[in-house]
Amino acid sequence: MKTKANDLFNDATKKLKEASNELYKPEEDVVTFAICKNSQVAIENYLKGFLYNNGTDPSAFKTIDSLYQQCKLINPKFEKINLSRLNCKVNEIDSRYCNELSKVSTCYGLADNLDTFLRAEKIIS
Repeated sequence: MKTKANDLFNDATKKLKEASNELYKPEEDVVTFAICKNSQVAIENYLKGFLYNNGTDPSAFKTIDSLYQQCKLINPKFEKINLSRLNCKVNEIDSRYCNELSKVSTCYGLADNLDTFLRAEKIIS
């Protein structure tokens, strides 16, 4: 399970970087779908990676919110990550909510906060 966790953490970090690179382009060149999708995948993979890292198979959890709730059961410090502003957390991953720069900036910020949290907790390095 540790190998799966590490693979997910590495992919999440890659997706977060791709979202960041897109977000910091000139506004007229930004592809909001790319930021949103990469941020969503990063969040999902960080949460799944955490579950695998703690011996839990995440395949039964189909939404970001269900993954997040399971992570909080394992580590209550996940409460520090506020996903309430994430529009897609209760749906299976898709990007239909992401068509405005302000929305995708929020999604990216949440993915970045999750990355920072996992690094502070020394779950990833």
